[in-house]
Parts: sequence; structure tokens; C-alpha cells
Amino acid sequence: MLTTQRKQLILQRLAHEGQIVAKALSDEWGISEDTVRRDLRELAAEGKLQRVHGGALPASAAVGDLRVRQELAPDEKRLLGRAGAAMVRPGQVVILDGGTTSLQVVQHLPLDLRATVVTHSPVVAAALAGHAHIEVLSLGGRLYRHSMVNVGASVVEAAERLRADLFLMGVTGVHAEAGLTTGDFEEATVKRVLHRRAAETVVLASLDKLGAASPFTVAPLKELAALVVPATAPRRIQKELRATGINVFLAD
Repeated sequence: MLTTQRKQLILQRLAHEGQIVAKALSDEWGISEDTVRRDLRELAAEGKLQRVHGGALPASAAVGDLRVRQELAPDEKRLLGRAGAAMVRPGQVVILDGGTTSLQVVQHLPLDLRATVVTHSPVVAAALAGHAHIEVLSLGGRLYRHSMVNVGASVVEAAERLRADLFLMGVTGVHAEAGLTTGDFEEATVKRVLHRRAAETVVLASLDKLGAASPFTVAPLKELAALVVPATAPRRIQKELRATGINVFLAD
């Protein structure tokens, strides 16, 4: 079997089964594990999968910058934004992550809502300007332009002083085994701290993030209060996620 054929079959199987086990594939195809691992390395370098110990998982498609991601699945994100906004109660302290879905949350918050929103996203902070009764606390640091969020020690230090009711967190990967992941080390660090400082963390995840993984771990799924996904999420993935014991809600 030619290398290009093997790689095509690997990607097809990954799409169908959601994971690749290198040893099982080498036994099935009668080739060495080294050959399989080399194929996986090369596919990972092309951004087509995420390598993990013993094999590979689907790579997250949510890797473009904020401008690119604004064009992806806008209808899904509107539904998720509406669902997220409905979870915010008057008087709460809510941490709102960066990202396009968070911007949809802002658009669905009632204009008369009285609450405090903490964010490390200058874009989200600016979007809240029209909500006159929401106090906005912006965590400053080094601007990570890819996601348009602030990261670094100053963000972490400020976050450690918070006690929030709810964190609406964004990630690029939601996988039953790999958990919650994202594509940048510093951004993952900030998300972990914000998660620890909230009584409850909820993830709003569009379809391109489900069953996928990115390089840096944020938290295991079991630590979530809830995961909100589009109602059109494949039943196989819904079943795998619910098998972890987390509450999965459908946005429609």
C-alpha cells in the first residue's frame, strides 16, 4: 500500500471511528508500528490530526484566527450564544471567555440585565459597552492576537483574586477522552485559572469542536457543570460525551 493510500485510509477511519490506535492499525495492515507512527507524524504536521499516546485523534478545525472563525457556523453560534446568555442571572459575577461564541452571548444578553462580567478579551469588553447596567471588568495582559485575548502573568494574577458564579468557557477541542483542549499554551493556562475561580463552568461548543482535540489541555470533561452543543450534533458523539457523566444540553 502506497503512503498516500495509507494516509487517506487513516483519515477516513479517523472520521468514522473518532480515533486511531497505532498498534491495532499496524496489526490489521501487516505493517510496522514505526510506519504507522511516521504517517501520523506527517499528517499531524499538516494539521490533519492530533497525535496522542498510542495513536491519534481528530484535529480541531477551530484553529483559524478570530476573523476567520467569525465566518464559521454562524447559525450554530447564535443558538449557543442564546443558550449561554439564558444561563446568566441578575446579580451574578460571570466570566466570559474570548471568541466568536462569546460575542454571540453578549448579543443575547438583555439590555436591562444587572450583573458583572469579567473578561480577558478586549473585543468582548467592547461589545458590552451598550449594556449600561453591566459592570465590565477587563483583565489586562499581553494581547494574543490570534484569539484577541489577553494572556500572561498579569491576567493569571488578577484572575486568582476572582470569585465568580459562572464561567462561560470557549475551547477548540471537546473530546470524551482528551477532555477540553485549546491550541495555545498561555491561553490554556488562563482558561485553567478562570475555571478554578468559578463556582460553575459551562462550555458552549459548536460542531467543529466536538470529538476533536488540540495540543494543550484545559480540564477534564467531568469538571464541567454542563456542556452545550447544537441539537444537530451526531448521536455517536452525544453518546460518547454523556458516557463521561457530564450534563449535555442541546441548543436549538
